[in-house]
Amino acid sequence: MTAAWPTRAGGAVLITAAVPLALLALWQAAVSAGAASPLVLPAPAEVLTALRDMLGDGTLTAGLGISLRRAATGFAVGALAGLGLGALMGLSGVADAALRPLFMGLLNVPVLAWIPLLMIPLGIGETLKYVAISIAAFSATLLHTTRALRQVPPALIEVGTIYRLTWQQRLVHILLPAAFPGVFTGLRLGLTQAWQSLVVVELVASTDGIGYLSVWARQMFRLDQMFAVMIVIGLVGFALDRVLRAAETRLARQWGGA
Repeated sequence: MTAAWPTRAGGAVLITAAVPLALLALWQAAVSAGAASPLVLPAPAEVLTALRDMLGDGTLTAGLGISLRRAATGFAVGALAGLGLGALMGLSGVADAALRPLFMGLLNVPVLAWIPLLMIPLGIGETLKYVAISIAAFSATLLHTTRALRQVPPALIEVGTIYRLTWQQRLVHILLPAAFPGVFTGLRLGLTQAWQSLVVVELVASTDGIGYLSVWARQMFRLDQMFAVMIVIGLVGFALDRVLRAAETRLARQWGGA
């Protein structure tokens, strides 16, 4: 039984790596066959060289550090607001009926569409970036928190009534544990949308950060650097999701053990 685990783990790693490796092979084959000009589609080796050079001179790490700070701040503000308002709407039918039409209308507006409006009072400074990222994190967190709390099975709520639990006891021991997976799904989606929105706002209204590096590389026609930045953006987004997923698993185990 224990000997089979490394085999299953190795198989999972191979399956996970199969699609990226296949795309890398197709990319190299297209370059080798001359399907596109090297100026438009640089070879994978050139992209890796550009990535190494940008890491070596500190350009990439400096830009990434700025972007991660912005993403962390914006996500924290937006997620906390989404959790608070989502809890209110999820626990109160009156609040949900009063606020849902307003927020459903506002949250259907993409973050990119908010940017021109936000530029009027905020300019293109740091505040604009934080607000745009917060809106992205807020929308996903709000919707999933509200849905998770309102979809708690009635049978669980009846258990609290039978045992005559107080409102606080029902919240801590019944509602929150039952809604936990849905709430954390909202947090993960909120983090993903926050990271994507960060890149967008840095593309259109920034002079630093990982998104700006992509714009700068395109303007200089350094497509090898542009591809390198794109790869880093994807890898960082994947890593952030994995970190939050690990935190979800750990918290779920601690909650279950408690």
